[in-house]
Amino acid sequence: MKLWDKGISIDKKIEKFTVGNDREIDIHIAKYDVQASLAHAKMLQKVGLISEEELSQAIKGLSALQGQIEAGTFVIESHFEDVHSKIEFELTKSYGAVGKKIHTARSRNDQVLVALHLYYKDHLQQIKTQTATFFETLINLADQHQEKLLPGYTHLQVAMPSSFGLWFSAYAELLIDDVYLLNAALQTVDQNPLGSAAGYGSSFPIDRDFTTQELGFASLKYNVVAAQMSRGKSERTVAAALGSLCNTLARFAMDICLYTSQNFGFISFPDALTTGSSIMPHKKNPDVFELIRGKSNKIQALQTEMILITNNLPSGYHRDYQLLKEHMVIAIEEVKELLDIFNFAIQQVIVNEVNPMDEKYKYLFTVDNINNLMLSGMPFRDAYKEIGAKVEAGTYEPDITKKHSHIGSIHNLYLAQIKEKFPN
Repeated sequence: MKLWDKGISIDKKIEKFTVGNDREIDIHIAKYDVQASLAHAKMLQKVGLISEEELSQAIKGLSALQGQIEAGTFVIESHFEDVHSKIEFELTKSYGAVGKKIHTARSRNDQVLVALHLYYKDHLQQIKTQTATFFETLINLADQHQEKLLPGYTHLQVAMPSSFGLWFSAYAELLIDDVYLLNAALQTVDQNPLGSAAGYGSSFPIDRDFTTQELGFASLKYNVVAAQMSRGKSERTVAAALGSLCNTLARFAMDICLYTSQNFGFISFPDALTTGSSIMPHKKNPDVFELIRGKSNKIQALQTEMILITNNLPSGYHRDYQLLKEHMVIAIEEVKELLDIFNFAIQQVIVNEVNPMDEKYKYLFTVDNINNLMLSGMPFRDAYKEIGAKVEAGTYEPDITKKHSHIGSIHNLYLAQIKEKFPN
C-alpha cells in the first residue's frame, strides 16, 4: 500500500530504490506516528470533519496498534511503503471509512515531520537524563580521587601537576556545555509542524492550537512553509548537539586509552572489561574505550552529512529529506548506548598511585618553584631563568609542597558549584 497510490503501477526497480529502508527505520518512529494520528483524529472530530463514532473507532484502532508497538509485535510488511501506510491500512481494515478519513487535512510530509519531532524530543530528553547520570558519576569520582596526583601534559610533554579529581571533574563540566546544546536542540524540535500538510497548509478549518496542546509541544511552527523547511534544519541542530557530546566522550575515551598503556599506567580496569590478543597472551586491550572513541568520532561527522544533503534545497518538500532519517535515528540510538556503556565502565576504574618523585615527573613542579621565588620578591623573568638554569645544569630539585588554592585548581575543585551549574 502507498499513500500516493492512484492505481498506476510503478516500475519495481524504481519502487525499491525510492522506498529504501524506510520500513526498518520507521519502526523507531511508529509509536510517535500513532500518537500524532490520535491527536489529529481528535482535532478532526472537534472541527466536524469526522463524527464522534468515527473518533471512537479511530481511538480503538490506534490504541490497539500502540499496544502492538509496545509489545514488539508490530511489523511493517514488505508490501507497505512505510509505517504511515501500514497504520492507515490497519485502521481501514478494522473500521472502514474512518481509516480512509484519517489522512484528511494532512500530508505524509507533515505526518513524517511531526513523528520525527516527537521522536527527537523524547530521545533527546533520554540522552539528557543519561548525560546527567554520567555527570554525577564523574563528580563522584572527582570527589573520591581529588587528592591523588596526576601528571599534567601539554604537547604530550610533562607540564604541571594535576590530579585525578581535576581530570574527572574537567570532563564533568564539559558535559554541561553539551547539555546547553542539547537544550537548544530540544527547543528547536519542540514546535508542532502538524497542519502544514504538504507545505502550504489546508483549506479545511483545522485547529492547530489543539494538536499542539494535545501532543505536548511547547509551541507551534506557525508558518506552514517554515514548518516544512524545518526538516533538515532540525536534523542539523540535533546532529550538532550530538556531535558536541560525542566530542567530549571521544576525548575522554582517548585519555583513558593513553592512561591505561604501560608507558603511563595511571589507571586500569578489571580484566572483565578488557579484551586479549589472538597471539599475545599478555594483552589487556581497552577495546570498549577505543570503540567509544571511534563511534563518537563517526557521530561527529553526522552534522556535515545533514548539511550537505539539505544545504542548497529551495523551499518546499523534496525527496532528499528521506535520506536524513536513517542516520539520525541510528546516531541517536548509538549515543544512548555510548552513554550507558561509558557510565558502566568508568565506575570500575582503578586509579593507581603516581610517585611524584619519579625521575620522569621531576619537572612537573618547575612553575610552582618559580612562583615560590617570586613570592620571596624575585621578578618572574629572573625566577624563570634561575629555575631554567638549574634544569639545564641537572641541579634542579623539585619542591612539591605548594598548594593551588584558587577556584577550579587542584586543591579547590569547586565540585559543589559545578554540580549546581548543571542545567535542567
